[in-house]
Amino acid sequence: MHIALKSVSLSLLAAGLLTACTTPPGKNNYLDKTYKITILHTNDHHGRFWPNADGEYGLAAQKTVVDKVRAEVKAEGGYTLLLSGGDVNTGVPESDLQDAEPDFRAMSRIGYDAMAVGNHEFDKLVPVLMKQRGWASFPMLSANIYQDGRRMFDPYAMFNLGGVKVAVLGLTTDDTAKMVNPAQIQGIEFKSPIAEAAKLVPELRQKADIVIAATHMGHYPDGQHGVNAPGDVEMARAVKGIDLIVGGHGQNPVCMKAENVRDDAYVPGQPCAPDRQNGAWIVQAHEWGKYVGRADFEFNNGKFKLVKYQLIPVNLKKTVATADGKTEKV
Repeated sequence: MHIALKSVSLSLLAAGLLTACTTPPGKNNYLDKTYKITILHTNDHHGRFWPNADGEYGLAAQKTVVDKVRAEVKAEGGYTLLLSGGDVNTGVPESDLQDAEPDFRAMSRIGYDAMAVGNHEFDKLVPVLMKQRGWASFPMLSANIYQDGRRMFDPYAMFNLGGVKVAVLGLTTDDTAKMVNPAQIQGIEFKSPIAEAAKLVPELRQKADIVIAATHMGHYPDGQHGVNAPGDVEMARAVKGIDLIVGGHGQNPVCMKAENVRDDAYVPGQPCAPDRQNGAWIVQAHEWGKYVGRADFEFNNGKFKLVKYQLIPVNLKKTVATADGKTEKV
């Protein structure tokens, strides 16, 4: 009898260990603990390493903003990720003539965690793009760009924020093929980002607690994309399971006046409400580093809750009328 009971006990112990070992990855047991996670984002930089003639934006000023937010979040016990929606290339001669080396190196110094590959990353020859990839200390991501039948970039990157697993999936507009010189993209295919996301998001949901898409696809209110390829709204509606879309390409501040109605007259400093489609928040921070987007979330018991969102202006100046009928920046 004693031997039989011991055998049963060992069997139960083995079964318990087997159950523990087969817990799905990415499903943690941090019950009743709240994690503060802040996602910072920019997009469509387009070579604006330097401030403009009015002293607006520039990557030095952006670093000051990012460092301040990171220090604040860290002091409160939180975690940050800094993401780009792509299009680092093409904008001002100082950058263009240097293959955007100042920009990629500065983004590395600022501490970007990942970026989506934009269509303008293909304005230069592929060897230049590969050189830029080497200058970047962060991954350039795109799941839907294939070269000779294989993905040209990593499709996603994984981050561990205090035990919370975050997947960042990169996606690029399939309009890229008609926006660049065909001779420069021979052997390269831009597949549907929505189709690639539909395949990868279910897989990522098994690996991660939070799934973010860093995209260069454009934000079209209510999915009305016209002659353009489908963008972030259409993807969010088609692919369930994305928590946040950090976008680019449209070069708009995505601040909503009402459901499916974007405020295209947004003024810096005003409150900004991001878009929400099929459970996914959608954000975009205009262009050129004019803003750093800040999305403060709380993660608790598997729920990812947006607490506050804002677009932080980077030295933006306001145009005012003077007494002599002229205008000036203040």
